Amino acid sequence: MAELQANINNNPAPKSSLWKKIKKDFKINKYVYLMAVPMIVFFILFSYIPMYGVIIAFKNFSPKLGILGSPWVGLKYFENFFHSMYFARTVKNTALLSFYSLLWGFPAAVILALLLNEIRREKFKRAVQTVTYLPHFISLVVICGMIVDFTSTDGLINSILAGFGIEPVNLLTKPEWFRTIYISSGVWQSIGWDSIIYLAALSGIDPTLYEAATVDGAGRWKQLINVTLPGIAPTIVIMLILNIGGLMSVGSEKIILLYNPMTWETSDVISSYVYRKGLIGSDYSFSTAVGLLESAIGFTLLMAANKFSKKISETSLW
Repeated sequence: MAELQANINNNPAPKSSLWKKIKKDFKINKYVYLMAVPMIVFFILFSYIPMYGVIIAFKNFSPKLGILGSPWVGLKYFENFFHSMYFARTVKNTALLSFYSLLWGFPAAVILALLLNEIRREKFKRAVQTVTYLPHFISLVVICGMIVDFTSTDGLINSILAGFGIEPVNLLTKPEWFRTIYISSGVWQSIGWDSIIYLAALSGIDPTLYEAATVDGAGRWKQLINVTLPGIAPTIVIMLILNIGGLMSVGSEKIILLYNPMTWETSDVISSYVYRKGLIGSDYSFSTAVGLLESAIGFTLLMAANKFSKKISETSLW
């Protein structure tokens, strides 16, 4: 008997191979994997395969010679950007627009979700959700057209200001007003859609925690502080990390539709500069180098935010 036990200890049952585990998991979750196929194909075609073209940031790219045939120039275009007269302006504007958007837009979505969670009348709650979600589904071109009309000399905003004796002025021609218009319209457009994930997190909080808090004499405010916020804190942290990772990625579409040479002082960002240099100026290598630098900074911010979050809390992306 002792000899048999020794043989069992020396020769444990072989573990299932990784392939068998994958095969078993695929069999159980085959429909989940099937739904993921279109997304995987999309990212392969439009995110990973185009990465091959990034090497033109280190080449003097010529469409005639092609990517492989173009001569290497090393870090020439990165150095050109660092010494460019537009470097300080574009980096500053990108950072400020991103920071202010995060400062106002991120907590706004959380606050809206908390307020909606406190509404007990379902019809009113659904009406508010519908109204706040709608701007997200409106075309960006339409949104920008509305902004241009509202901020024009004879637009809605100036009509209201005229009632207070303020002289009408085209707000989109004033550099000092561009950030306010851009950020406020961005919050209006995204606040409802961004609140969905927090509403989902709120629905996952155990109702018995609220019952226990009520028994202990906690009012709605104390329940919010001690039950609701801790319950959605991991979701808030994850979303904050992702938002910090995108701090240097201000989309060029809205900027290009709203800005003009008179407001470049405060509106010109890295992505709009890349658009002008790459598509309009046909300087493909330079614009690719600037775009690559922007992505590298965003990746660094994401890694730093994740590491900091992991250090001070138990929540992180990995």
